[in-house]
Amino acid sequence: MIPNIGITKENLKKSATILATILSNEMTLYVKTRKFHWNISGNSFMELHKLFEEQYRILENNIDEVAERISQLGEKTIGTMKEFIDNSTLKESPKEYVSQKHMLAELLNNHEQLVTEFRDYIPAFEEDNHDAGSADFITGLLQQHEKMAWVLRRYQA
Repeated sequence: MIPNIGITKENLKKSATILATILSNEMTLYVKTRKFHWNISGNSFMELHKLFEEQYRILENNIDEVAERISQLGEKTIGTMKEFIDNSTLKESPKEYVSQKHMLAELLNNHEQLVTEFRDYIPAFEEDNHDAGSADFITGLLQQHEKMAWVLRRYQA
């Protein structure tokens, strides 16, 4: 059943398509953060191990909330690794096991990329799709990613 919430069927679909990209990026970043959590070593091992765990738990929650938002808009939510990879703008690095410094830099770059993309999505939700709910929802995600990026950036000093 199509939701009767003041948004056209076409605009619901457009919002859900953007949200599928966001979901894919959240999943890609979750897996990457989890990989780094499992493979961290060296100085500050325990501190970074715990930091990465804290961040992947936030991402895990985001994943569920984005998937539910897609469903609220009346669309089916993607759910396979292939779909996530195909829809993600973030890139993976299979078979690469990098230093702490590289892990921190890669995660920081990914969070900053998502913040930048979210800034482009918000007007698309609000102005193009007349979907203030998704715009507000994504604004909250943007703020979470800004905070995670800020924490990671502090390790770069």
